[in-house]
Amino acid sequence: MQGLLVAGRYRLGDAIGSGGMGRVWRAHDEVLHRTVAIKELTAALYVSDGDQAMMLARTRAEARAAARINHSAVVTVHDVLEHDGRPWIVMELVEGHSLADAVKERERVEPREAARIGLWVLRALRAAHAAGVVHRDVKPGNVLLGGDGRVLLTDFGIAQIEGDTGITRTGEVVGSVDYLAPERIRGLDPGPASDLWALGATLYTAVEGRSPFRRTSPLTTMQAVVEEEADEPPYAGPLAPVISALLRKDPATRPDAEAVEQMLAEAAEGRRPASAQRYVMTQADGTRMPSAPPPPSPSPWPSGSTAYGPGAGAGTGAVPPPSYFPPAAGTEAEPEPGASGAPPGNPVTPGAPGATSGLPGGGGSGLTAVQSPSGGVTPAGPRRLGRVGLIALVVVLAALVGGGTAMLLIPRGDGRTQDSSSSASPFDKPKPTPTPTPEKTGADDSTQTGGLPAGWVRRDDPFGFSIVLPGDDWERVVFDEETRQVDYTPDGGRSFIRIAADDSPDFDDPYEHLSDLDQQIGQRLVDYRQMGLERRVYRDRESARLEYTWTALAKDTEFPGPYQAVDQMYLSRDGVEYAIYMASPAEDWATTSKQFETVLQGWREPR
Repeated sequence: MQGLLVAGRYRLGDAIGSGGMGRVWRAHDEVLHRTVAIKELTAALYVSDGDQAMMLARTRAEARAAARINHSAVVTVHDVLEHDGRPWIVMELVEGHSLADAVKERERVEPREAARIGLWVLRALRAAHAAGVVHRDVKPGNVLLGGDGRVLLTDFGIAQIEGDTGITRTGEVVGSVDYLAPERIRGLDPGPASDLWALGATLYTAVEGRSPFRRTSPLTTMQAVVEEEADEPPYAGPLAPVISALLRKDPATRPDAEAVEQMLAEAAEGRRPASAQRYVMTQADGTRMPSAPPPPSPSPWPSGSTAYGPGAGAGTGAVPPPSYFPPAAGTEAEPEPGASGAPPGNPVTPGAPGATSGLPGGGGSGLTAVQSPSGGVTPAGPRRLGRVGLIALVVVLAALVGGGTAMLLIPRGDGRTQDSSSSASPFDKPKPTPTPTPEKTGADDSTQTGGLPAGWVRRDDPFGFSIVLPGDDWERVVFDEETRQVDYTPDGGRSFIRIAADDSPDFDDPYEHLSDLDQQIGQRLVDYRQMGLERRVYRDRESARLEYTWTALAKDTEFPGPYQAVDQMYLSRDGVEYAIYMASPAEDWATTSKQFETVLQGWREPR
């Protein structure tokens, strides 16, 4: 599309970022002879007409929200135009990079500099709140650092404008899960305090190099947000009490924007804000650290488990395949209260007003590469919620998964979001949308077409890769947006294929990685039996394959019984680690194993 003239006025140059719902281009305004940034709504190409209308409404709302905020720390919107049946947003071009990019490049940001950045973001938020706009997606990827020292807040794509009719579906979760405030996960309406929570999480990420609540999946991350306190930030310096104040679970107990501005100004000068200390929780403070309620009734999920596959909309998972993204540092099992200076999380009485959703999984099982599979021994970990909270979970999961349709979780900032000059990721990571329909090629009848076996089809996935599937009835489900794990299933998750990519793998040898996975899941799965672990060569690259069986329990899944799975992993020439995984009931394995070989033959990496 480079060189394309949009709306007879804007000549597209190079793509400077992708993520969210679209791609951002550098462009030349041939009328005013200036350089601008143009956001293209690429996600609209992959959805139904109904979902496209919703995304168009969101794009217009983004422009409207940003346009009503007059502040130097908010990216200016110049125009919204229609081209190729889609809206495009013309914005101020900021030469620089995002805070997420800075964290990725430097590992962490110096506390005084982080405080200065936070001060400008806060000023942008104060201007937005004064205009009746709640941003709802404050994160490092949406904080731009200009080459001239400017700090700007961007991407009002999911902002909520006071008085506007809602454009999200009932129960839809919008925002980056790492930075969702607890009250939002509980289903309450967001307010200015929710943006302040996200600012606190953003500052934590900046100074520590990792988000405070990230776990191995979106669900366990949300549980950590609601139930657990963030680890003490050892590198935060004078920012530590400010971050603690912003990350208070109860929005009513967080400081207001004016107080936060004063705290950040002091931290930017290298002084530890005295006013922030009163927000730091202590175990001696009975009003802030209420005593724990009686032990809740046993959870139907093992600690650390999650909705493992497609069709997990009712709080059950199909089967437990590996999740390849390791938890952030410091997510091992929590110490007992008083074992260290870190206070335990605020307990919530089940059934009480404002009680939290009982998201499964502790995220603190100590596993380094996989989520706790079903049927494993439940380790000591963070406090679990009671039965009432677990009932609330069904509503949350239904909103996330929707009975076999795609999980709608807007991606978290990791340096690959819009307006960023960072290189593209293995999968470009557009925002997943409900049941996106990848482009299909191939045959649906009994004839062989394009080299595919009879009945097989090729799908060009929105994440950039291409895959062949045994039939046209295999639906796409985004298992984990952040770690770019995508599932395809024909039966709501009973059988499925999973694709995962990691451009910064922890292992330089696929065999060593699968050996590590084998040891961990072998300790957790019921009746686990390794059927084979061997080195292989796949397309002239070092590869490895792990095959195993286990028994899925009725208490953990709607598809109980013997299961079998195969996991093939290799490193591409670009250093990206790809894993191609397939699982099904053991009784279907003769067919599944043959299908897997065809999937491997037809796999195409993103170009």
